[in-house]
Amino acid sequence: MSASSETGASPGGPSETPAIPIHLRPARAADVPALVPLLLRLKRLNEEFDPLLKVREDAESQAKSVLAAQLDDPKSVVLAAEGVGADKDKVVGFVRAVVRERPFYTPEYEGVITDIYLLPLYRRHGVGEYLLKEASNALKAKGAGVVVAEFPAQNEIAIRFYAKRGFRPIQLLHARPL
Repeated sequence: MSASSETGASPGGPSETPAIPIHLRPARAADVPALVPLLLRLKRLNEEFDPLLKVREDAESQAKSVLAAQLDDPKSVVLAAEGVGADKDKVVGFVRAVVRERPFYTPEYEGVITDIYLLPLYRRHGVGEYLLKEASNALKAKGAGVVVAEFPAQNEIAIRFYAKRGFRPIQLLHARPL
C-alpha cells in the first residue's frame, strides 16, 4: 500500500493506513473499464434501498460517460483503490467526489462525496475510512471548506459509516414518483 497516497493532498496530516493494505491513487482513463462495474454494483445496491433509485438500462454507457467527464474535470476527485497480493494492480474500490459552490453559505465551497465503493473483502478493515480521509484531503486541496456525503436515505450502513466519522444530516431531499 501507498501509506502516502498519490492524491497530491496532505492538508490535515497523513491518514492512518487501513488494516488491509491497498494502493490509493488518482483514477486514470485506463481505469474506466474497471471502475464501471464497481459503480454499477453500487447503483444496484442503492436500488435495493429505494425503488425510486431504479438503475437505467443504459447505466453502463452512462457510467462510462460520467467517469470520463469527471476524470477531466478539475473540480472532481476520482480515486482508485488497488489491492495487493493476489489483487495487485486490480481496482478493488473507488471514491468519487466533486467540489460544488455554496452561493448562500460559508464556507463558499463544499466537497461532495457522491460514491464510495469497495469490494466486500476490503470492507470493515479501515479501507473505507482511509478512502474518505484521502478524498476529504483532496477536496480540501481543491478549495472545499466542508465535506458532505450523498447517499440513499434508507441506507443504514452509510448512515452509520458517516455518523461514526462525525457527519450529520444538514439537508433532506424528499421525493415522490409522478
